[in-house]
Amino acid sequence: MIRFDNDYAEGAHPQILKRLFETNEEQSPGYGMDRFCESARNLIRKACNAPEADIHFLVGGTQTNTTIIASVLRPHQGVVSAHSGHIAVHETGAIEATGHKILPLPSEDGKIQADQVRRVYEEHWNDATHEHIVQPALVYISNPTEFGTTYSKSELEELRTTCLECNLTLMIDGARLGYGLASEDNDLPLADIAKLCDVFYIGGTKIGALFGEAVVITNPALKKDFRYLIKQRGGLLAKGRLLGIQFETLFEDGLYQELSKHAIDAAMTIRKAFEHNAFKFKYNSKTNQQFPIMRNDYIEELSKKYSFHTWEKVNESESVVRFCTSWSTKAEHVDSLVNDINSLKRRE
Repeated sequence: MIRFDNDYAEGAHPQILKRLFETNEEQSPGYGMDRFCESARNLIRKACNAPEADIHFLVGGTQTNTTIIASVLRPHQGVVSAHSGHIAVHETGAIEATGHKILPLPSEDGKIQADQVRRVYEEHWNDATHEHIVQPALVYISNPTEFGTTYSKSELEELRTTCLECNLTLMIDGARLGYGLASEDNDLPLADIAKLCDVFYIGGTKIGALFGEAVVITNPALKKDFRYLIKQRGGLLAKGRLLGIQFETLFEDGLYQELSKHAIDAAMTIRKAFEHNAFKFKYNSKTNQQFPIMRNDYIEELSKKYSFHTWEKVNESESVVRFCTSWSTKAEHVDSLVNDINSLKRRE
């Protein structure tokens, strides 16, 4: 079975495994206070052009989202998100379990816009009984989104302006950030992302690392006591160097960008094959997730050889599916899929 169902099916890039092996018996301080973590922090600061940023390493995305959000919000406050946002649909109520309500906004493409955020803010404060209602205090977005779409620089600038005017914290979930940065449509370099939000994270789990996410805090007001929150929520890894080594390897010689581009190139090859055969797409994604609309008998046929995700039903005879490439997707697997996509149309 050839797997296109997610971007974390493989282990880790060989360079990371090599570095972990080479340093295996070296003794170091715990909890991220080692030389590897410090080197990785400096490399990430340089990549973000954010020399004053605080960098923290956590193990996984849900742990990272809950820790960041809990560190920002007071008990009566909530987080604004697209109704399809990862925290709203794929984290088993983890945010609500911390005592904070998610305030969902409708979205057709996974993104939320500045005017929606302003409306939520104004509706809350214009309500005479607003103290009875969860107060919006943090805006959560993913880049790329759950649908593989990305924010443009102008969209993020508008969100940032609105958040500043409404005194809202802006957070970016970057679990797949590398794939967004490598997209042919992207006009948001990493330095601009760091400048235009209060806190974000750089995903490693889905882009070459065994595990790990790097939190980047640029707003000084959010830095105080963050390590306390990491510890309290079970995220302060005793063998923190395992995270530092991985991010040091990803960022010291451009490996993170190289692996991200590899996944995008594979995804665009698959996308072109569907386009060539006149398939339509549910979302206009130029990242590693592709969402073609297919006849159910075609889906059944491809499922004999490939693992991929059936996303949603369109009608009785068609469904949206997701093909997801990764940093480790093999060229021969892409070629095989392209040939099989072409053969589906040839049989009509």
